Amino acid sequence: MALIKFSQKIVLEAGCDEAGRGPLAGPVFAAAVILNPKKIIKGLDDSKALSEKVRTNLRKEIEDKALGFAIASLDNNEIDKYNILKSSFMAMHRAIDQMKTKPGLLLIDGNRFLPYSNIPHKCEIKGDARFQAIAAASILAKTYRDEYMAQIHDEFPMYNWKKNQGYPTKAHRLAIKEFGPCKYHRMSFRLLEDQLHLF
Repeated sequence: MALIKFSQKIVLEAGCDEAGRGPLAGPVFAAAVILNPKKIIKGLDDSKALSEKVRTNLRKEIEDKALGFAIASLDNNEIDKYNILKSSFMAMHRAIDQMKTKPGLLLIDGNRFLPYSNIPHKCEIKGDARFQAIAAASILAKTYRDEYMAQIHDEFPMYNWKKNQGYPTKAHRLAIKEFGPCKYHRMSFRLLEDQLHLF
């Protein structure tokens, strides 16, 4: 099913999405994207439905063709301080803050959001599979976060973040059990199935 390019045609709209709510380690990333109505980007979809190669190719095309885009993040310490839901919204706010071209409407993936200053927003459930701008934001957030996790993998290779991106896989939890958590782990999360045995 083809995704909708714009929800309306009166004002510029930015699609907003995050990547990294569920992992046990690393930041949450968010992106905001304003698509250009005159430039078509084929193959946009929810980033989770695309292969790594396709996401990487689409990222370059999004960055080349979009009227504006920005990426931002909150690290694991901020996530522990604010909680993951609020941190996701704050990461979107930081991305919007960076945009040189300001949108007149925000399309948010999901059913909740913290209002951003004077820009109205619409929450769209499964928006990354329905609206092109949100799909584009999901691709940028996902690829930038995966790239970051691959970089910090070299610092702590025992957790294999190049493969699991910090998500709670069995192997990741076994590594935490064996080596303990590191400075990138989210201490407010349940790092082990039996949290009592963590320390």
